[in-house]
Amino acid sequence: MGLGLAIGRILAGYLTAPSRAPYANAPTDPEKLARTLRAGDVLLVDGRQRISTAIKYLTQSTWSHAALCVGHMQNAGKDGPHLVEADAVEGVRLVDLTEFEGLHTRICRPIGLNQDDIGAVTAFACAHIGDSYDLANVVDLARYLCPTPPVPVSWRRRMIALGSGEPTKAICSTLVAQAFQSIRYPILPHVTQELADDPECIGCVRDILHIRHYSLFTPRDFDVSPYFEIIKPSISEDFDHRELMWSMAR
Repeated sequence: MGLGLAIGRILAGYLTAPSRAPYANAPTDPEKLARTLRAGDVLLVDGRQRISTAIKYLTQSTWSHAALCVGHMQNAGKDGPHLVEADAVEGVRLVDLTEFEGLHTRICRPIGLNQDDIGAVTAFACAHIGDSYDLANVVDLARYLCPTPPVPVSWRRRMIALGSGEPTKAICSTLVAQAFQSIRYPILPHVTQELADDPECIGCVRDILHIRHYSLFTPRDFDVSPYFEIIKPSISEDFDHRELMWSMAR
């Protein structure tokens, strides 16, 4: 084992330990989450680990982790939906929802995909199960966690994309981004405009989408993307505000 890899593993163990910071957001109901999740959904997680603090600071977001729902897997242990995630210690792995119990989550659902599209996205992610986590990225995160510095906003995205970029290594959001880019589904592409080649519409322009490198994606990008619908399990069912119990104390 090389010295860099050994240091990365030690840092990964430290960074994935629970954070002492207060946890403000209410956990998602696990039963409602299980009923709402579909294959192809991206699950965003507000983590409680030390590494979560660094990611949320650098991305200025609630979300520190992203996992891809691959549906109900047979012979995968527990019943219910399963997800592919990149864990800093275990690498790319298949997990069930118990992995996210007690955490605040959000579902981002891609719009307009058919079953073949969803199958291709989930198959891409499953094919990477067993890959290593990009420990070079862990080293980068550690550099900006202790202490958390006043980093200019324009630098933060680059800092979280300083990993090795090797094809058999990934962090959570890059793996999910690659899965969707494998079918050319947009997340937050660069958009430029050019004149349309249409003699009936002189001066008309059209938008041209450019794929951003997958290493530059963070969990928050799925939240703000116009191509993903935000699903909140707590209100995705028959929510009625009239049934809420309010305290009368002032």
